[in-house]
Amino acid sequence: MTQPKKLVIVITRGLDDERSSVAWSIANGAIKSGLDLTVFLTSSAIDWVRKGAADQVHLNPKDPPIIEMIQFVRENQCNILVCPPCAEVRGYSEKDLLEGVIITGSGAMHEEIKQGAATLCF
Repeated sequence: MTQPKKLVIVITRGLDDERSSVAWSIANGAIKSGLDLTVFLTSSAIDWVRKGAADQVHLNPKDPPIIEMIQFVRENQCNILVCPPCAEVRGYSEKDLLEGVIITGSGAMHEEIKQGAATLCF
């Protein structure tokens, strides 16, 4: 069996949960290993991509600052998708989010899965 070339990481944890640091670290590793990565943010995880929110957050001293890990994902043109209802209840629109982050439904993530993407959820 061949290894999937795509990975979808679903992050549900916000600025106060170390599992988020693990998720972004694994996302960076996926890129470095050549996987086509999509990150789908739900619930409080969407705060990671609100402009300025992650700038000073460093949950695990063994990991780089999370904003650097997010920037690495963006620099590598990986999709970062945000759940529409999660953004709406927080009053966020795309203008509140980092450049290139897309508010879109889970159908975009499902398309990646239908194309053989492996999935991880944090």
